[in-house]
Amino acid sequence: MSVETLNPKAIRDAYTKYTLADSIRNSRVACALVVLLMPPGYLMDVNVYPELAGYFFKLRLLTSACAAMVYFALGRSGWSNTQYRILCTGWYVIPAFFISWMIFAGGGVVSSYYAGLNLVILAVSSVIQATLKESIVAVSIILTMYVSACVLGASSVEWKWVANNSFFMLCTVAIVVTGNYFYNRLRFREFSLRYELDASRKELEVNNATLDRQNKELADTIQKLTEAESQLVQSEKMASLGRMSAGIIHEINNPLNFATTGIFTLKKKARHVATEQQEEYNEILKDVEDGITRVKNIVSDLRMFTHPNTDNLDQVNAAEVVASALRFLSNEMKDKVTIEQTFAATQIVHANKNKLIHVFVNLIQNSLDAMKDKPFVNGEKPTIWIEGRDEPAASCLIVRDNGPGISSEHVDKIFDPFYTTKDVGEGMGLGLSICYRIMQECKGKITVRTEPGKFCEFTLEFPKQP
Repeated sequence: MSVETLNPKAIRDAYTKYTLADSIRNSRVACALVVLLMPPGYLMDVNVYPELAGYFFKLRLLTSACAAMVYFALGRSGWSNTQYRILCTGWYVIPAFFISWMIFAGGGVVSSYYAGLNLVILAVSSVIQATLKESIVAVSIILTMYVSACVLGASSVEWKWVANNSFFMLCTVAIVVTGNYFYNRLRFREFSLRYELDASRKELEVNNATLDRQNKELADTIQKLTEAESQLVQSEKMASLGRMSAGIIHEINNPLNFATTGIFTLKKKARHVATEQQEEYNEILKDVEDGITRVKNIVSDLRMFTHPNTDNLDQVNAAEVVASALRFLSNEMKDKVTIEQTFAATQIVHANKNKLIHVFVNLIQNSLDAMKDKPFVNGEKPTIWIEGRDEPAASCLIVRDNGPGISSEHVDKIFDPFYTTKDVGEGMGLGLSICYRIMQECKGKITVRTEPGKFCEFTLEFPKQP
């Protein structure tokens, strides 16, 4: 229930439940007082009514026994609210009844034991802190018992003494009830403020929980938007690179064609070169032709990256894909790392050639970056092994290096977008996540096996095509 919906009835109902627990506790305390205080009154009986002392003592013991029964009954659970309310009246009805009985046996109105009823009235206010309604009910019961004892206990009723004693009891009632009224009013106000405070606190906790959840959702959304924005930026960069590469390819192709034509012409003119110079001449032409062929292969690889159709899956020769990837990284690998290939030249996988080249470029580049930070000792050299395996259910390509490996706390996160262990500015953490997505597009999978300080191995599994 929110603070705005609180109403006096709701507070009153809650206060009633709250005071019931107090009434039960206080009534048990009052029962315990009755049990303890009634028997010692025997000493007073011996002085005032010596001939009735034994009889009164039995009444006192019976009073204590009944009060003890009420005490234990109030301690039981399972009673209804109404039953509890009735039991709570037992603590004062029982002593008032037996005191009235002793007044009756001691001569009625002339008995001084009416003071005991005043003690019960005081206890109604001070011990159980009864409400105004409860106080009026208790006083009415006690006065009725007293008047009945006075009327029935004497042959002739002296009403002036009945009125006199009743007046003193009523004065006691007026004093204690007035004090109790203001006390309960203050108690109810304190409860109302505390109740409203608790309601406000609970509402605040609910609002805070809702706000925390919304903040987390907002943070997740912002993170997703940031990732999407970064991917869009990366895609735009790749698209710009593709457009630029397409222009470069067009510009390079023309001089390459001229150079190829020139080589062809120079070969035809070789017969006009002096015999002793022809060998050197042919070697130079061959070197130039090899260089032009190498440039043509690079241009061909760039053309594949700028090809508009990159979604089709086809039967791809693994050796050609690896060769293209190695050509892209040839400058970085030169004289720095040994490449060992142990797969069949005829191994075929079902994939997109352009994207598969991208996967190998990423994996080999990661190996090169990792091995920069590892000191190699005892004659060990930085090496990358590329292996192909033709298994019954899948065609596998494996890239392994003898670099520092991946620590255990990072292994489970390496395929997450934007997760990287590189320094700021050295990588966005998209490489392996892109490889993971590409392998999913091929209906295959990529897995990693590593041992920190010794090696890291990525396995690409491609399902066999019927």
